[in-house]
This record gives sequence, C-alpha cells and structure tokens, in this order.
Amino acid sequence: MIKVLLVGSGGREHAIATALKRNEEVKLYAAMFNKNPGIKRLCEGYIIEKDIKKIAEYAKNISVDFVIVGPEDPLVHGIANELEKFDIPCVGPKKEVAIIEGEKIFARRLMKKYNIPGIVEFKEFDNYEEAEKYLRSYNKEFAIKPSGLTGGKGVKVFGDHFKTIEEALDYIRQIIERKIGGGRFLIEEKIIGEEFSFQVFTDGKNFVEMPIVQDYKRALEGDKGWNTGGMGSYSCENHSLPFLEERDIETAREIVKKTLEALYKETGIHYKGILYAQCMADKYGTRLIEFNCRFGDPEAMNVLPILESDFVEICYKIIEGNLSKKHVKFKNLATCCKYVAPIGYGLNPPKPFEVTIDEEGIKREGALLFYASVNEENGKIFTTTSRTVALVGIGENLEIAEKIAENSTKYVKGEKLYHRRDIGRNIEEKIKRMKELRKRI
Repeated sequence: MIKVLLVGSGGREHAIATALKRNEEVKLYAAMFNKNPGIKRLCEGYIIEKDIKKIAEYAKNISVDFVIVGPEDPLVHGIANELEKFDIPCVGPKKEVAIIEGEKIFARRLMKKYNIPGIVEFKEFDNYEEAEKYLRSYNKEFAIKPSGLTGGKGVKVFGDHFKTIEEALDYIRQIIERKIGGGRFLIEEKIIGEEFSFQVFTDGKNFVEMPIVQDYKRALEGDKGWNTGGMGSYSCENHSLPFLEERDIETAREIVKKTLEALYKETGIHYKGILYAQCMADKYGTRLIEFNCRFGDPEAMNVLPILESDFVEICYKIIEGNLSKKHVKFKNLATCCKYVAPIGYGLNPPKPFEVTIDEEGIKREGALLFYASVNEENGKIFTTTSRTVALVGIGENLEIAEKIAENSTKYVKGEKLYHRRDIGRNIEEKIKRMKELRKRI
C-alpha cells in the first residue's frame, strides 16, 4: 500500500489523481480548496483546506508516503518546506526554488546572470513615474507583467489588451495601487509567434520532457478577449507541434537544463517536481515567456492520460534523485482538451449556478471528463468563479481527438456556460503564420 496526499482541487488535480490511481497499490487522500466530485470519489479521505501548515499536519496524521502538489500557490508559499519538518517527501519544489514562478523579476534576473538562452529585453519597476518615462521613450511594442502570482491573468500586451500608452499607464497605476502581483512589474519587449508549453519531470539534476502542448489563454474564439488561466489545449501524436522546428525544441531543452543548474547554484537546493517553461517560437527561435513550478492547467490533461509509465514510480524517482528517461514513456497519440466555463470567466463571472453533467454520454463519445473548480452539494454540481469541467479527446491524430472533445461538450449543460470550439482546429493557419514570420529574417 502506498499512501499519497494530493493538494489541489481543479481539473489538473483530477488528472493527477486519475494517473496516480492507475497504480492499484495507491490509497489516495486529498487536501482540496473546494469539493471536487471527481477527486472525492477517488479518495479514501479528504479535507477542505488551504492553509499549508494544516495540510502538512494532515499529511503527518494520516502517515502518507509522499505528497504531490498541483497548484503553484502552496508551492510558492512553502508547502514542501512545511512537509520537510515532518520528513514527508514532496513532489513539488521548495519555496526557495519555486520562486522561479513566484517572482517573474527573479526569473529574468536569473536568466541574465547565468546567460540562459531565450531571454527577452526587460526592465523592472515599482515606481509609476519611472515606468511612465521609460514607456514614453520606448519605441517598440511591449508587454506588462506583474512580478508575483496573478493566476495566469496578469500579463497584458500592447496591441492586444491596450491600444495606447495611456491605457498601459492606467494598468501600471492599478498594479501599484492594488499591489497586483506584489506591486512590482516588468516591462518587456512584445514577442510575436506561436506559444508552446514545454513541461518536464525533474529531480533537480536530471529531467525528462513530456509531449509538447499548445494552450489557448484568451477567453474568446479566434484568440480574442481577455486572458484566462487557459480555455483548452492540444498535443500531437509525435509529441511535437507542427509549427516547431527541432532547433526550437533544442533551445527549450537548453533553457530548462541551464535553469535547473542556475537554481542549484543560487540556492544549494535541487528543484524536485515539474518544471514548465512557457515558450514562444518567434522569427529568431525560442524565447522564454515565463516559468511555472508545476503542471500546466490544462496541459496536465493532455499529457497524463497518455502516460504509459507508472506515475507513482516517476514520483519516487523524482524524490530519490535518480530519474532517467527509461522511467518515462508516453503513448504516440494526439490529445485535445476543451474547458467548459462560466461566461465571463477570468473577467466578470456570474454567481455560482447548478450544472448537469451526463457522464455516461461523455463516456460514449470516448472522451475523458475532469471536474475542475466546482462544488458538490447534496449530489448536485455548482460552478465557482473559475472553469467548470475539462473534456479530453484522445486519438491517432489531432482531427480525431478534437472531434471527440467537441462532441462531448453537449453533455455539459448550464444556462451560463460556454467553451471555445476552435481549440485544436485551424492548425494550418498557425503553420502558415510561422513560415511567413521566419521568411522575414
């Protein structure tokens, strides 16, 4: 018997729980932030708790063998450090190295200091007047990034989220006054290209990459609207993406390798868990947008269902510090994940409302269902302010996977729900855009 505690309660965590439970020896427990019915039914026991000290106490009291953490917030605030006090291993980095996501300014400084490839032109600020002076003399398009955690919704880009310097300065004023992401921020050059998610398992010395995924951050079809935590994602059967060249992937590998080395040099602590480099393939190659100290959400739902290896064994190899490629194998299948969310998610979501989910109908379509930010009350499912459920299609190619995911959306019903139908479609347009972009060099 292997006792595992999972921290978190979204779609990503439901996917983690499902992967863990493929090992029949696992007895799963959860520390959730809301009552996710999908995770609950896989567990021997659970608590509804956010306080990392109380979660560590719970882990000690039920004598777990290890803890795996889904979301970034507990990691950045030191849950791995709290668990270490009780000699409980954690699949997730300590706060000293989780800062790679927790502070974007730290990440950029690290890249500059250690000459890590993929860096962009940046300048850091915490003062309105200095930022205004810099922006008014800046002759390129730019992005504004709060340094601390903002749930994937803090980055705003010139031309997409604001059209004038005055609008950008108004956002800077909000960052400072409301202490968004801690009130410190970066102004970076705007990168144009195609994003991709490069995720790895790592024991701090060795890393093994997962299939590359592309996430759709914008709320509306055609990549319009505001930023969200992610409306869906896809991966291809060859574990790459059709607009990427081998040099793009090789640079992403080099970014991860040098970052792990740099973190150890800076802190003396090995980064253990999942490291996710959010990259952009632009006209010159690969640029690093930001790091994440955990699985992507939704990207976890693309990679974990096609993981052939025992996820529990991978977790132990990460903890023990002897991870290698022989421990990790993925099926050569394409995936497509579509999130169903309340209208206004990421901007101005409605109050919680009931949704009905026909699990048997979804199963008949051949899709996987992952419950996300919902609450179960008296056998009924209610939305929260975030995403409701994720539907994942898996197939021999992306066209098949996308159809399975799309066809299953009709089995999720609620008066104020929506999803992006274009996720996993129009890939030829992305290939064409990248070819055009790289012709201009």
